[in-house]
Amino acid sequence: MQCAIYKSPKKQDTYLYIATKDDFSALPDPLLAMFGTPAHVMDLDLHPQRRLAQEDTAEVLHNLRERGWHLQMPRRDDLFMPHH
Repeated sequence: MQCAIYKSPKKQDTYLYIATKDDFSALPDPLLAMFGTPAHVMDLDLHPQRRLAQEDTAEVLHNLRERGWHLQMPRRDDLFMPHH
């Protein structure tokens, strides 16, 4: 499945995968407002055997098929680390 990936200018390390390049019609308005004007990063041929660095490929594919988009948020591993 072809998809397009966009970076948020407002939220660091936040990416949006969409099924059709430059078609943001499936996204809820509050999500677009939070995300900001999407900046195209790359197009990707996504298939079950492709590994993604931060996301579960099966989940991304499911979201793209079901709703036309997937939001990748920054990892929150630091929540479990003790603070000094």
